[in-house]
Amino acid sequence: MTDKLRLLKYINLPRINLYRCGDLYDYFYGPMVPSMGYLKVFDLLYYDPGFILMYPQAGDPFHIPPFHDLPKLARIFKEAEEWANILDVGDVGALNDKVVSGEINEIILVNEGLHEKKIANIADMIYAGKDKIKIVLIAGPSSSGKTTFARRLSIQLRVLGLKPYPLSLDDYFVDREHTPKDESGNYDFESIRALHLELFNQHLAALLNGEEVEIPRFNFRTGLREWIGRKYKMEKDAVLVIEGIHGLNEILTSSVPRENKYKIYISALTQLNIDNHNRIPTTDSRLMRRIVRDYLYRGRDAATTILTWPQVRAGEEKNIFPYQEEADIMFNSALVYEMCILKKYAAPLLREIPVSSPAYLEAKRLLTFLSYFLEAEENAIPNNSIIREFIGGSCFE
Repeated sequence: MTDKLRLLKYINLPRINLYRCGDLYDYFYGPMVPSMGYLKVFDLLYYDPGFILMYPQAGDPFHIPPFHDLPKLARIFKEAEEWANILDVGDVGALNDKVVSGEINEIILVNEGLHEKKIANIADMIYAGKDKIKIVLIAGPSSSGKTTFARRLSIQLRVLGLKPYPLSLDDYFVDREHTPKDESGNYDFESIRALHLELFNQHLAALLNGEEVEIPRFNFRTGLREWIGRKYKMEKDAVLVIEGIHGLNEILTSSVPRENKYKIYISALTQLNIDNHNRIPTTDSRLMRRIVRDYLYRGRDAATTILTWPQVRAGEEKNIFPYQEEADIMFNSALVYEMCILKKYAAPLLREIPVSSPAYLEAKRLLTFLSYFLEAEENAIPNNSIIREFIGGSCFE
């Protein structure tokens, strides 16, 4: 188990837990049940080139939900595995070896190069369909890097001679008093009905017909839409770039024929493993990004971010994930090195959470997770990197 040797030599813990199943001893991240007899409801499905483990959801522990094939998402995970092979970093121990040897800067630059190449390829695809494609829709879950991706894609489109124009969904919120509410009676800003869909589609149709449109601005202080004389008319080779969580939902752009739209799904889908038997949940990397960004830019402490994360995840399950296979292409925003950078920012914030806080147990779990990684310097990270959206220093700020 050379992968575990690589991992354990960097862990600064007085003891670790080993588990035994028959004659096999192993090390696992996170708590385990005392016996496999506890796990009575599960299934394994063959899925080339491996298998999918099916298990119940917390709210219904005795039934396995039906399997829904997501071939586009599966291809992105396969691509992430190929990138890990290119970078020669398949697990945390191998990544830590790169930090110690000083090769981490090369890993950073190659990983960023892979991102730029993929973004350029997406721009090429849009350009190839420029006679029909007039709207680019970018959607993805929280902390996936949508904003930076949209800016970098716009630059690549300009390189090809197109004229991207950003259109913000935030400016089409309904007035606050008309915002739908959730089951708890709170405003549900993540509902697609929180947007003035009729007005938005009227503007899209007018723009595509070559008409000039006055674009509103939503005032988040007053909760009202404002008209400030901001007008736009699409020129030849212009393309609207729209970024938001509902971008893949056809209801959002119902007035526009499908052939005129190019949909992009972006998420941080890491293939980095702790070791050969321990996966890193993709949601953990997004949560870590959000903890750092919320503190640096939104004045929120780590406990607040952790406690609101379940609501964020519920919104993603409802408004984003059901539509991800509608995308024309998917972009993986994960960076294999990012935990070595985020650790410096996130760990102190997590340590500040007191034992009395309801967020303490989750904070302790995340600190254990971060303890596997060595910190790395961020000097080699380009200022247009997606990770800069969360740690600062972005040229797009």
